[in-house]
Amino acid sequence: MEPQSSHELGIARKRRREGSNGETEEGERLGKIPRCTVGLKNPAPFADELEPDNKPYERVTMEEAKKGTPFNRPVRVYADGIFDVFHSGHARALMQAKRLFPNSHLIVGVCSDELTHKYKGFTVMNEDERYDAIRHCRYVDEVVRNAPWTLTPEFLAKHRIDFVAHDDIPYSSAGSDDVYKHIKEAGMFAPTQRTEGISTSDIITRIVRDYDVYVRRNLQRGYTAKELNVSFINEKKYHLQERVDKVKRKVRDVEEKSKEFVQKVEEKSIDLIQKWEEKSREFIGNFLQMFGPEGALKHMLKEGKGRMLQAISPRQSPNSSPTREERSPSPTFRLPFFSKTSPPPSPPHHSGARGYLISEDDEDEDDDNN
Repeated sequence: MEPQSSHELGIARKRRREGSNGETEEGERLGKIPRCTVGLKNPAPFADELEPDNKPYERVTMEEAKKGTPFNRPVRVYADGIFDVFHSGHARALMQAKRLFPNSHLIVGVCSDELTHKYKGFTVMNEDERYDAIRHCRYVDEVVRNAPWTLTPEFLAKHRIDFVAHDDIPYSSAGSDDVYKHIKEAGMFAPTQRTEGISTSDIITRIVRDYDVYVRRNLQRGYTAKELNVSFINEKKYHLQERVDKVKRKVRDVEEKSKEFVQKVEEKSIDLIQKWEEKSREFIGNFLQMFGPEGALKHMLKEGKGRMLQAISPRQSPNSSPTREERSPSPTFRLPFFSKTSPPPSPPHHSGARGYLISEDDEDEDDDNN
């Protein structure tokens, strides 16, 4: 049983194609593919290695093929080509051929080196490599080696081919304006679409255009100048170019790192300036709050001045305070270092006295004088 197509799964695969107006159109993926294992374990067999089918052969019509045929009678679709440097364009063409009908068997014919070099030109891969590449394409059911350049009725009958799949652009070769003209007239042609932007010629053009780059690439990977068909002088030139390019890469790396460093310094300097501005604003605000016209220092000075004036101003005695005569006599105290037998002390204003009496009344008088 063949895996369902993306259309049957309700999925529009994202694919770029060239519009009629030259603009690139792009579809959107509408859903995701359910997880399943559809890979094949074995490569496709060669046609000459299969057992012969002795059943009578009758072609199916296009209507019958589109409606669907029995499981044991798949629609046999044939697609041929050179398939040199097998790429995604080849794979997409074979995928389209495989999906032309609900039940199909895809036969792929690959031309030999002799025919290809005669009618088309030299190939990068030899015929065995091209045969093997097609065998490992998942859409291929059978491979025909040494396929003919022009399809004959005998070849179609031998391989029981119902339809031939190819793009509908006229293919002029071998003295014919279109080698598929008779197939189209017989109603056996099923057109497919080419994948724009990719072909064997495009890939070879890229390699030829950047020849020096790929030669240097392979020299770095260990290929010898002899294997690459490069002269001694060119080999030395490529090695010198590689050294120059290494120096350029190092200089470029240094420039990029220096740019990153300068950028980081600029970012840090901006951060520092912003922080400095914030701190300066905070400092100026605190300074004005402390030393400004209405700052805290002015209030502190005013408050201190008031306290000082209050401290140095004399206190007024109350009117009802007792007079000296009304006060009770104060006890007399003698300093402890004077003995009992000492003569009476002289009046306080005599400097020669060794001791004197101190009373509470005298202390009060001194306080009043002060």
